[in-house]
Amino acid sequence: MNEYLAGLPKAELHLHIEGTLEPELTFRLASKHGRVLPYRSVQELREAYQFADLQSFLDIYYAATDVLRDESDFYELTRAYLVKAHAQGVVHVEIFFDPQTHTRRGIDVGTVIHGIRRALVEGEREWGITHRLILSFLRDLSAADAMRTLEEALPYRDSIAAVGLDSAELGHPPSKFADVFARARQVGLLAVAHAGEEGPPSYIDEALDILKVQRIDHGVRCEEDAALVTRLARDRVPLTVCPLSNVKLKVFKRMEDHNLKRLLDRGLCVTVNSDDPAYFGGYVLQNYVALQQGLGLSREQLAMLARNSFEASFLAPSEKRRWMAAIGDYTERFT
Repeated sequence: MNEYLAGLPKAELHLHIEGTLEPELTFRLASKHGRVLPYRSVQELREAYQFADLQSFLDIYYAATDVLRDESDFYELTRAYLVKAHAQGVVHVEIFFDPQTHTRRGIDVGTVIHGIRRALVEGEREWGITHRLILSFLRDLSAADAMRTLEEALPYRDSIAAVGLDSAELGHPPSKFADVFARARQVGLLAVAHAGEEGPPSYIDEALDILKVQRIDHGVRCEEDAALVTRLARDRVPLTVCPLSNVKLKVFKRMEDHNLKRLLDRGLCVTVNSDDPAYFGGYVLQNYVALQQGLGLSREQLAMLARNSFEASFLAPSEKRRWMAAIGDYTERFT
């Protein structure tokens, strides 16, 4: 089964590039830039990855990103992720980056984008991994700050496929950013948003109705609203679910309690992703393996999750069909 999962073609649609910052690279970049970390070793930093909730994770996450300073740092970060993704059967990535995390430290948004893009272009040339880049706003900051960030990023419009919304969810409903997402639509950007992870199901409705998003990131709390579940299934609204993240951040106590299989059985377009894998115990393959072991998913259900990842992607329809056919051919070889 693990061999099958490793080779299964996959798209990853919910991946924060800053969340792939492994402790080893954190310490190396801290040394490079003369930054002092509040941890004495790689092991001590890794042992700090015990989180009570989303906010306790974000506190460490933002502290670690302080070591990302120049274009080569963002290139190295992205390159390291792509090496792992390629080894795990990922053939298409749609990557979030959080410009406000860096611009508020005085780093130009162009520095961030150029570093990430250089690695993505190399990854496509070397391994055939196609990509889309998603500029994500920090929802605990003001809508005015998000709008300013969007305008600052528009000179790099050709490098950006969509906008997103992430960070601390509670108390920051999607409606707060209605004008920002309207402006993004005006310049032709697609949209996604985190909703229904710690926030209520109503945030999912707001993201769909007010922000006009094409898919929902997380969305697992939709199950608390039967009408919403029916809507998501009927309209094939994709959910980019992150199982190991959900367990690590106590959305579910253990993998066996996760609702992904129930949502899949009800006809929702559920996908599997790694979120912030350096912090949550695994990249996309480890998420598939954990789901298979925890929920007893069949090979066909796992193939369906992989097909969903392409259906939910921003690839052209012809590319989606090509990869879905490839999944069928690949799965047949294991039957």
